[in-house]
Amino acid sequence: MNSIPEASAAAVAGRLTAVRERLHAAAIEAGREPGSVALLAVSKTKPVADIRAALAAGQRAFGENYLDEAQTKIAALEGERIDWHFIGAIQSNKTRRIAARFDWAHGVDRDRIARRLGAQRPAGMAPLNICLQVNIDAEPGKAGVEPAELAALAAAVDGLPGIRLRGLMAIPAPRRDFDAQRAVCARLRRLFESLRAAHPQMDTLSMGMSGDLEAAVAEGATLVRIGTAIFGARLPTV
Repeated sequence: MNSIPEASAAAVAGRLTAVRERLHAAAIEAGREPGSVALLAVSKTKPVADIRAALAAGQRAFGENYLDEAQTKIAALEGERIDWHFIGAIQSNKTRRIAARFDWAHGVDRDRIARRLGAQRPAGMAPLNICLQVNIDAEPGKAGVEPAELAALAAAVDGLPGIRLRGLMAIPAPRRDFDAQRAVCARLRRLFESLRAAHPQMDTLSMGMSGDLEAAVAEGATLVRIGTAIFGARLPTV
């Protein structure tokens, strides 16, 4: 990670401003309040200096999915007012560290993982906010619960000690066409709405990235996960 070049603070701030303008415009176009969509800056593979630049520009929520890298960053930024979101796939051997270090976990797709996160959440910390990950396109080998199994998973994890069920997230297969992007986001929104009758505390619909932000906002996203448009192209870890 140390060999990854640092973007200038001005470049990060400028791109962050541009993303916020996109969010504002998308919300207005969809007839929504501009402040109704939160921005999660996906900082995976990016150096601490870039996160500091985003912090200086007013960003507070950051997403990571490489646990060792994330722990280094969290330690380096101890004392900063940051909401840390773990957005990667969660294996059993990661749950203890995620439960101890993060505010949110977005990749929960199994009852067993949710139970481990809750049981391993340190005493005295607020419950870990979780989003259930949905394999919305039924892609083989992709993380996420199948839509048909979602209601059962939500029922199994809601109310577990140490965690709080907040919503759903998905990473749809890439689509270039806006209408196609919007259609898959609409499917996730309908799943979200159907679950809220039984789980009224659910308030987070995490969908939309740099390439489909506008479609996600049009279909009710409350949180978009943006990396490339803020920090530039993602570079490989070393």
